[in-house]
Amino acid sequence: MRPRTRGLLLVLWLAALAALGVFVVTGLRVETDLRAFLPPPRTPVQRLLLDQIGKGPGSRLLLLAIRGAPATDLTRLSRGLAAALARDPRFVLVADGDANALATLDPALLPYRYLLTPGFDTQPLDAITLRAALEQRLADLGSPAASLLEPLLPGDPTLETLALARRWAPPRAPALHDGVWLSPRHGALLVAQTRAPGFDPAAQAIALAALRAHFAALPQRGAARLEVSGPGYFSVVVDRAVRRSADRIGALTTLGFVLLLLAAYRSVPSLLLGALPVATGALAGLAALVLIDGGAHGITLAFGFTLLGVAQEYPIRVLSHRSATETATASVRALWPLLRTAIASTAIAYAAFYASGVPGLQQLAVFAVAGVLAAGLATRWLLPPLLPARVRDAADTPGLAWLAARFDALPRPRALPALLLLAALTAIALAPGPFWQNDLGALTPVPPALLARDAALRRALGAPDVRYQLLLQAPTADAVLALSEQVTPALRDLERRGVLGAAELPSRYLPSRGVQRARQARLPDRAALTADLAVAEHGLPFRPGLFAPFIRDVERARALPPLTPAVFERTPPGARLASMLVHQDGRWYGLGALVDVRDPQALAHWAAAQGGRVRLLDLKATSEQWLAAYRTRILEALAGSALLLALAVTLALHGPRRAWHVLAPMTLATLLALATLRVAGIGLTLFHLVALILAAGLGLHYALFFERDSDDRAERRRTLHATLVCVAAALLVFGSLAVSGIPVLRAIGLTVALGVGYHFALSLLMAPHRRLPEPDR
Repeated sequence: MRPRTRGLLLVLWLAALAALGVFVVTGLRVETDLRAFLPPPRTPVQRLLLDQIGKGPGSRLLLLAIRGAPATDLTRLSRGLAAALARDPRFVLVADGDANALATLDPALLPYRYLLTPGFDTQPLDAITLRAALEQRLADLGSPAASLLEPLLPGDPTLETLALARRWAPPRAPALHDGVWLSPRHGALLVAQTRAPGFDPAAQAIALAALRAHFAALPQRGAARLEVSGPGYFSVVVDRAVRRSADRIGALTTLGFVLLLLAAYRSVPSLLLGALPVATGALAGLAALVLIDGGAHGITLAFGFTLLGVAQEYPIRVLSHRSATETATASVRALWPLLRTAIASTAIAYAAFYASGVPGLQQLAVFAVAGVLAAGLATRWLLPPLLPARVRDAADTPGLAWLAARFDALPRPRALPALLLLAALTAIALAPGPFWQNDLGALTPVPPALLARDAALRRALGAPDVRYQLLLQAPTADAVLALSEQVTPALRDLERRGVLGAAELPSRYLPSRGVQRARQARLPDRAALTADLAVAEHGLPFRPGLFAPFIRDVERARALPPLTPAVFERTPPGARLASMLVHQDGRWYGLGALVDVRDPQALAHWAAAQGGRVRLLDLKATSEQWLAAYRTRILEALAGSALLLALAVTLALHGPRRAWHVLAPMTLATLLALATLRVAGIGLTLFHLVALILAAGLGLHYALFFERDSDDRAERRRTLHATLVCVAAALLVFGSLAVSGIPVLRAIGLTVALGVGYHFALSLLMAPHRRLPEPDR
């Protein structure tokens, strides 16, 4: 091809990549919700569970501690931070023990306090009750709490507002110091609930940045420091740790990869041009995601670029297999049947993830398949005309002839594959430990010190358990509230028996209509209340008419319609109720928060005896069982993909005999990698499955090219050169991941590195091999 034509082709290719890049940058929506890698729910309870894992109140709770200052300063800082967070729309609830903050109702709804508290359920609002309350208020006015009580006295002599605060406080709240939660060990304690889902690290990072900015803006902060914990905080820690590790490993492996290719080909133009097919595959994969869904999870992109590492072998094959006397076009034309088979087989293998039904894996399949196909086609049709006319013949690489002779001399006992197969199956069957790793917590890179701090803060605050929840089911929201009221006495009994520390049900915040109506009926009318109040005030130093607002509020409360969840949820304390009442699939669910569950079996037995209306949700066990069921579906999809792969290779190689030389080493190497993991006591996860498929895709290439036995010594050396470069590149990338401190990255890196080693060795040993006569000296 003429230089001008080559230049035009290169410009057009680069322009097309630039256009694809603009399309991707402007159209791709990167998602961060980790639930994309959970299977889609099939039942109402599964849908509710999935929602709670990501958006439930437990997942959105941040535990805060202010330390490093005297108690008076901690109290001031706690109030200042709570006030700032209460004004921030990124937080729907904040509590620091301040009674006034907890009981904040819209002024128009204040009369509802007589319908919300049980203060007069067992004693009437009569002269005797009022006299006792007024005498207590006189005593309170002589105490340090006078400034707090004085504004409340005219409209609330019985302090129902503070009764609401006590009722709406956490069931196992810490001790109060000057109206703020203060712990001798942890300092001032607060609880904040974010609006963002707990499993959305990007949104949680924004909320945490706002939280720290509010704390930094507090006046006279001094040496005080803020400590944060909770699921949302951990999601940010994990996300940042993975990104830092991936960026560091990516930079090191990119540098290593460049040096490797320069050493292998000694040509900067070949290196730069060889990167274009891989770039084409990456952009094509991203563009496919934009066209199909518009968005992709960040983990999908990370895994996708890893899987796309298979495509780097296509230009390597072209560069290594080209002799010094032939054009790149002629060389790739001869290679194309094998390359085409490798590309098609890899696409079939990765397409299995689409059949899994898991959104994140489906995105992964779209990205990888589109990327592999685009990279392969670019290698075939666009790369060869651009390569330099004169190249070094890889067959002449110093030391390669000696290495090829050593490999040729290796023994190839016929019984070796059978012995290795027996050893692999025996190791898999007898290896210690569980075959599957169902504990998702084992994959978290959260440092143990942070987990210990979270447990300590959770105990100090009496925060709800993130694992267990009580599920109430009823046809309407009011029926859920009524059910909540019915089971409350039994739960209090379970608390006394030590089954759990405390339970927080929806009726704690809003009684059912029936209870509100009953409380209305017990309130005295205006005339009776005025007369009883006059009797109660007799002889006490309150000025006449002081309690007119109180009489007016009670009179209004008698005529109010019952407070509904829809109205109550618009108030500050209603945010907590909103997270506990869920309408889904035509039914209503109430979510009860549980604290310090000590005997989950006894609690589950009690819930099972409630006629199906109450259920104990074990989020950890249920999600693991759910994932195990979908893992079976993924394995079935992979089995179907393996059959298609075997058929494709058989057709491409014109018969089962040649296909056997490709599929047998690939299968055996995969089993050996699996056996090695099991002997090491490693339980398998979804990430190991992805890694095994990636390793098998790489191994398929090795076997395909080694299967092409040749009488030409130079061609054999070129095949060995290409394969060695591919193996070295794969070990460079995945060996770096194998020593990562991130469990997920380590699992992928170790699995692929093992697979690459086994695939290379077995492809070399099990390929058809003819000993050639020694060349004339």
